[in-house]
Amino acid sequence: MIRLFHVYYPIRTLILLLGEALIIWTSFLVAAVLVHGENSYLVLNYEGGYLKIFVFTGVVLLCSHLFDLYDTARLNTKGELFFRLFLLLGVLAFVTAGISYVHPKFLLGGDSSVLGLVILTFALFGWRLGYGWLVQLPMLVERVYVLGASESAQRLVQGLRKNPEIGVEIASWTGKLEGEVTRESVAAHMMEMVKKEKVHRVIVAMPDRRGTIPMKELLELRMQGVKIEEAASWLEKISGKIEVGNLNPSWLVFNEGFRRGTPFLLVRRAFSVIISLIGLILALPLIPLVMLAVRLDSKGPVFYTQTRVGKGGRLFKVVKFRTMRQDAESGTGAQWAANNDPRITRVGKFLRTSRLDEIPQMWCVLKGDMAFVGPRPERPEFIEMLQEEIPFYFVRHMVRPGVTGWAQIKYKYGSTVEDAREKLQYDLYYIKNASIGLDLVILFLTVKTVLLGRGAQ
Repeated sequence: MIRLFHVYYPIRTLILLLGEALIIWTSFLVAAVLVHGENSYLVLNYEGGYLKIFVFTGVVLLCSHLFDLYDTARLNTKGELFFRLFLLLGVLAFVTAGISYVHPKFLLGGDSSVLGLVILTFALFGWRLGYGWLVQLPMLVERVYVLGASESAQRLVQGLRKNPEIGVEIASWTGKLEGEVTRESVAAHMMEMVKKEKVHRVIVAMPDRRGTIPMKELLELRMQGVKIEEAASWLEKISGKIEVGNLNPSWLVFNEGFRRGTPFLLVRRAFSVIISLIGLILALPLIPLVMLAVRLDSKGPVFYTQTRVGKGGRLFKVVKFRTMRQDAESGTGAQWAANNDPRITRVGKFLRTSRLDEIPQMWCVLKGDMAFVGPRPERPEFIEMLQEEIPFYFVRHMVRPGVTGWAQIKYKYGSTVEDAREKLQYDLYYIKNASIGLDLVILFLTVKTVLLGRGAQ
């Protein structure tokens, strides 16, 4: 895996993305040359042809991302892959037809765009079929041995097997060891499998290491060129979260990350303010319409304020458009929203799905109570209970809470303690790896989450 903007991406996915970008670019370049012939030099160099192809390549890649064509976990069969490809190409055809009608100068001219789509159709299907063969090449498959039979070792094995796009194959693991499990038997099994299966890497997933880990054999393998790594780092890579079950304070203290320098904090604050101002300006035409819809749909105020816990445990008032009945908690007290919650109004359901109810929170960002990206601010009524139930829950108060965040795009809306535990693990990943690059990735993925209506409650 390769790390970009503090997020781990499978090398196979990057190969797929780069290969597809090259195919899209080449398809329209070839179309321009075939249609315009000798005049193609003028079209490409003096009429913005290269820029138009570049922009269209970006549009196709963005649409592919929206259709989950780079999320192999969602593509269970070739039939589903081909269906999404046809859907993508259909949308591109409609978009191209619309542009040619409204503003044809944005296209290459002639029939170049039409021919480019035809070439792209055959090229994309051919590339996807060829990619399936390419990723099976031994040079793109790494064989690993998982040392350990603990619960974390089982999760690691399952995680690697469920994510074939990572390009890692489980050659064997200690869980397959038959007979009595001792230090000697574990060491013998590991050495045998490494030699027999030509293992490239050993991942250590043994919680109780004193006197049980075969350190001599691991050192010997290290000297032979076999990579030795800990399971925690791999679980973080493949899941995008930090598991709190086996976490200890020393890991938080000594691990790389969790750093907050003054320059970074100033830049991040400026980033939040700029994004919030842009968001408010873009939302200005919608705000009166939303206010009118909330007012006509149910009795009560348009805006809803609620006490939340911010950085350092400081309390502040978060502002949202009201999505529930005015008396939503009059008889029950504080409680999480649930699926098909009867307290949510008709307009409120739409506002939550579209995330329009979050628009007023940008004012909280400008005030300094929140950042644009960060952990979701929680209510103080739940904080005391969650801190007792979930270890290291206090760590999420190291940073300002956010309008959107890593946990919000990676996990559903939380309504239980287990949901809160799961979201904390994503929050810890964000806090550990916080950077402007990661914030930009989260903003990009948030747009997709909002457009597809995922994760709302």
